[in-house]
Amino acid sequence: MTNHEFYMRLALQNAMAMKGQTDPNPLVGSVIVNDNRIVGVGAHMKAGEPHAEIHAIRMAGEHTRGATIYVTLEPCSHHGRTGPCAVAIVEAGIRRVVIAALDPNPLVSGRGVAILRDAGIEVIVGVCENESRKMNEVFNTFIVRKTPFVTLKSAVTMDGKTATYASDSKWITSEAAREDVHLLRNQNAAILVGVTTIIKDDSKLTTRLPNGRNPVRVILDSTLRLPLDAKVVTDGEAPTWVFTTPSYDRAKKTALEEAGVHVFLTGQAGQAGRVDPSEVVRTLGEKSISSLLIEGGSEINASFFEARLVDKLVIYMAPKLIGGRGAPTFLEGTGMEKMMDAVDVSEMSVEAVGNDFKFTGYPAYKEQ
Repeated sequence: MTNHEFYMRLALQNAMAMKGQTDPNPLVGSVIVNDNRIVGVGAHMKAGEPHAEIHAIRMAGEHTRGATIYVTLEPCSHHGRTGPCAVAIVEAGIRRVVIAALDPNPLVSGRGVAILRDAGIEVIVGVCENESRKMNEVFNTFIVRKTPFVTLKSAVTMDGKTATYASDSKWITSEAAREDVHLLRNQNAAILVGVTTIIKDDSKLTTRLPNGRNPVRVILDSTLRLPLDAKVVTDGEAPTWVFTTPSYDRAKKTALEEAGVHVFLTGQAGQAGRVDPSEVVRTLGEKSISSLLIEGGSEINASFFEARLVDKLVIYMAPKLIGGRGAPTFLEGTGMEKMMDAVDVSEMSVEAVGNDFKFTGYPAYKEQ
């Protein structure tokens, strides 16, 4: 490991500590080194607050003169709620800037580097670039696509079941795995289920972590069957957004809105059927929701998967067997006709969580 890699990994650690609280901004960490000594560290903690470079510069004080700053993302070049970090670096007298990755926004990528180089500062780009891009997969997707990064999460047995034939699913996985799911909720701006899940379990869809962030609760409900006494309607712990179709119950819509629920209509007048997942993610993007965690049943999961909207899979597998032709799996829908059409999952990783295994990967959709 080179010195550049060593200090950049420290900057990456600083950034990762803020995961789940910087939306819609990226995770960014910074380290300033002068005379082989760390003199400043920083991380971006919340949108609207100082960026990582500014925190590190303030900590370093006069020791910024002639120093090297390591930053996990190209310093910004524009005036937003905070000033441009590239200009602050120039003014601080820093001699060298080491950057993990350029800004993914094609409209601004490279501008921060240009400001630095025009000022005579040495710039090195690409140190731990892959780690930086993976860390900011949500931001990198949202800033370019303008729709949320979608993670589909499910808990299954070794034979792929999500419940018994009698619909009993508590609990497939261990307490440790369920705690890990709450970390996922904390890291996502919104969580999505179908209305059947709410009717069956009266789930709160909140994050049961100390000081955890509750995501916006998104419910797909084509006719507005959502009970008015459901916790997601009455508890006030997080916003609840319901997506419905032209087949919705007019009186129920009024009652839900009076209870504080935001109801979105999808589809065309006169059409029946299910909520269109493409319309859902497009609307969420317009509402600045940068990340979405799907915890739906097999048909909800399939609708997003078949629309090629799922960016990431997180599957918790318990060392249990259920069996049964009528026991549901996590992904049903129409399915593939031929094995050659199966979607591969790339960049697979596996880790033990309690007694269970957590599989993480990325669907590699074939060209249509």
